[in-house]
Amino acid sequence: MTILIIDDDAGIRELLTIFLSFKGYPACGVANGAEALAYLQQTPLPQLILLDLTMPVMDGVAFRHAQQQDTQLMHIPVVVLSAVEELLAPQVMADAYLPKPIDFEALLPLVEQYCQHSRQRGM
Repeated sequence: MTILIIDDDAGIRELLTIFLSFKGYPACGVANGAEALAYLQQTPLPQLILLDLTMPVMDGVAFRHAQQQDTQLMHIPVVVLSAVEELLAPQVMADAYLPKPIDFEALLPLVEQYCQHSRQRGM
């Protein structure tokens, strides 16, 4: 079971990776959508993606559109973690949204929900 964190802030990626691993959810992170697409082509698919929207190279909106066009990736649930969710939310069509700064007590039930749901679907 893995979670992919897509965020250009290395500190947030590290903090989320440590928190999720401590809670029993192995996680890894990449700095932008382009890195995420490359990562997803080379590794087993994660059960959940945590996605920032504002990033250089390829932002979260562009990543999400690419993900939705790929039949291998389109079924991976996405939780957006962003300070600009209200502005870009309609374009992203994520499974859930949490504003930054991240509320870890609100994040954990979402992780549990979507990782459990993925497990039931056989991902």
